[in-house]
Amino acid sequence: MSLTHFNLTTKLLERHQQQRFRQCKTHDSPQGATLIHQGQTYLNFSSNDYLGLANHPLVKKAFMQSVEQDGVGSGAAHLVCGHHRQHQALEEELASFCQRPAALLFSTGYMANLGVINALVGRGDAVFEDRLNHASLLDGGLSSGARFSRYQHNDVDDLQQKLQANDSLKKLVVTDAVFSMDGDIAPLPKLIDCCQQQQAALMIDDAHGFGVLGKTGAGTTEHFGCTVDDVPIYMATLGKAVGTFGAFVAGSQELIDYLRNFARPYIYTTALPPAIAAATRQSLRLIAQETWRREQLQAHIQVFRQHVLAQGWSLMASDTAIQPLLVGDEQRALQLSQALADKGFWVTAIRPPTVPVGESRLRITLTAAHTTADVQALVDALAIVRGAYVGA
Repeated sequence: MSLTHFNLTTKLLERHQQQRFRQCKTHDSPQGATLIHQGQTYLNFSSNDYLGLANHPLVKKAFMQSVEQDGVGSGAAHLVCGHHRQHQALEEELASFCQRPAALLFSTGYMANLGVINALVGRGDAVFEDRLNHASLLDGGLSSGARFSRYQHNDVDDLQQKLQANDSLKKLVVTDAVFSMDGDIAPLPKLIDCCQQQQAALMIDDAHGFGVLGKTGAGTTEHFGCTVDDVPIYMATLGKAVGTFGAFVAGSQELIDYLRNFARPYIYTTALPPAIAAATRQSLRLIAQETWRREQLQAHIQVFRQHVLAQGWSLMASDTAIQPLLVGDEQRALQLSQALADKGFWVTAIRPPTVPVGESRLRITLTAAHTTADVQALVDALAIVRGAYVGA
């Protein structure tokens, strides 16, 4: 049977007509401060490689040495015969880094979020999520079968009202720690107080905080001084500040043992290549040792915000590497992105359905790999393109 009745053509035509049809732009270079696309070099302000570790010589060396020693593929799921000594060592090191009893590797952050939420709640339970949570968190909540509620963004009062009105015995509150499209940080201390008062468990997705926030880079929980009792379920990814691939969940030994036995995406997925784990272990050592990377990133953020706000841009409130310039109109966002590309800057326009209608933006990400001159060059270019698009 063909796919005629699935209306694929109609749906794709709608996307084209809305000018929202998505395609990949292939590049020819490693991640870093610059990106090569179709022979042209751009200053890259769209990468999540926040600490500039994705192409670090020591990280690459660890990867290649492991390939020589351990092979490429892991060969099986963790619980069959795919759990290599590199995986075990990484889980132990991640737990130690986060100051938690145990950790569990997942192949992607999406799978980790689906696996955790579906393992912890189901029919008769309740899950409460920030309305701006990542799609993987929302999908996890919706697919769990639990009663699903979304509270207003970072609005603890709204969350508390919803918790009070719900009579489920098991209540799970889920939030991004750093929101990927806005760059703002969840109010963890207030969320913790609310959850403790309402006897709800708190899960955070620290994909954009791990490695960047906190004195040692241990993430948003370290930034706020939270313990494992405050935030019992901690998830973070390894493909952003860490510069490699995969994700993990950290918490009590009981939680990790439970997920190992009940999180279906963990149980039924081939383990990450051992070389990825080896490279990640090296990256963690660099994060711990080279504190200048976080310091340089923070300096870039302060300089960028100071100059761009002075230019009159609508810069969203963010103290993280994610610095969104709110534009509003979709076409204007595309025009600004193209104008910056013409000047040699890779800055992505974010539009619906990723963000709400009327809230299109330029999502600028700063990294430790950028120099002060790189950031100043972007600031200067933004001043020029703003002059061409009054009201942006």
